[in-house]
Amino acid sequence: MIKTIRVMIIPNNKQGTRLFQFAGTARFAYNWALEEEKKNYEAGGKFLSDNELRKRFTQFKQEPKNLWLYTISNNVCKQAIKDAVNAYKKFFDKLAQFPRYKSRRRNRPSFYVDTEKIQVTKTHVKLENIALSKRRARQTANWFRLAEPERIPLNVKYFNPRVSFEGLNWFLTLGIEVEDVQPKELTSQGVGIDLGVKDLAVCSSGHVYKNINKKSRVRRLKKKLRRLQRKISRKYNKNKKGESYQKTRNIIKSEKQLLKVSHRLMNIRTNYIHQVTTEIIKREPSFIVLEDLNVRGMMKNRHLAKAVQEQKLAEFCRIMQYKCEWSGISFITADKFYASSKICSSCGHKKNDLKLSDRVYKCEQCGTVINRDFNASLNLFHYGLEKLASNQ
Repeated sequence: MIKTIRVMIIPNNKQGTRLFQFAGTARFAYNWALEEEKKNYEAGGKFLSDNELRKRFTQFKQEPKNLWLYTISNNVCKQAIKDAVNAYKKFFDKLAQFPRYKSRRRNRPSFYVDTEKIQVTKTHVKLENIALSKRRARQTANWFRLAEPERIPLNVKYFNPRVSFEGLNWFLTLGIEVEDVQPKELTSQGVGIDLGVKDLAVCSSGHVYKNINKKSRVRRLKKKLRRLQRKISRKYNKNKKGESYQKTRNIIKSEKQLLKVSHRLMNIRTNYIHQVTTEIIKREPSFIVLEDLNVRGMMKNRHLAKAVQEQKLAEFCRIMQYKCEWSGISFITADKFYASSKICSSCGHKKNDLKLSDRVYKCEQCGTVINRDFNASLNLFHYGLEKLASNQ
């Protein structure tokens, strides 16, 4: 099993400049490879493999105007070309849409690090060719301080290490191989989980996890975020010249403050999801059932779009799934057309006229009166039992 670890690195000013150069070169190589593939296809040529493109890129680097590419690690360009070829191939295999060119504004700066060249200690990580000079005294520029010491295991094989920038900080992401989870005797029954907007999660075991966005701490941050957005908008209008907007140093400073607040909000929500999923996993249920939510369709409702986005429901499902795999717990996804909210958990009667505003489920068949979300979680629990019985 491959487990991914993500750690923040702390570069100085010169190191940060070089990291942006590496990320820009990876974007340049990706776009170059995609352009070569398109030209070749329009000319009626056969599919170009990454080996063929890398040979062409080596000749491309030898042109006088492209000698700057030699200041960047060769592995960065090689992997960027390979990524472009894989994206192009997935389109023709009907697995993805046609790949777009990477934009400096739209795409996240990132690049690949060679697995053979990366070195990790308890407190630092060494990247390849960050230092421009080969002198021994200058080689210290290749070492980056880790924000979390001893987070990355030593003396293990690393898979697909990548460095990326998220607006404020640089992160190193890499995979390590861990032993597969041995089957163990789980202590409790399975659990069905109904995700929603009013409450994040309602479990069939009776546990309810509230919406973190209703907490006073999050509300204060959201209020601060709105004020900063209005402040930046006023500054842009004040500095408008003709049809263009002038970005001043004060605007850049305010935008950085806005980015910090938005990242703070995102981290609070993600951390809460990790706390909830870990708490559920620690009870060691025999299986966990979640609905296959159509989040994209839910976002089309203009009254609920913002609340759905803040809840991060798709992220909850993703985190829960890989934590189940780590713990040896069966993860079951209920079909998106399974009417968990409309079915009575006591008698199985389906109430087709149930509205979203009806928060209490009242069964016309057996007279059961139950909370709507808890009723849905019980139905998901029964769905999991039937699914396991059919697979045996």
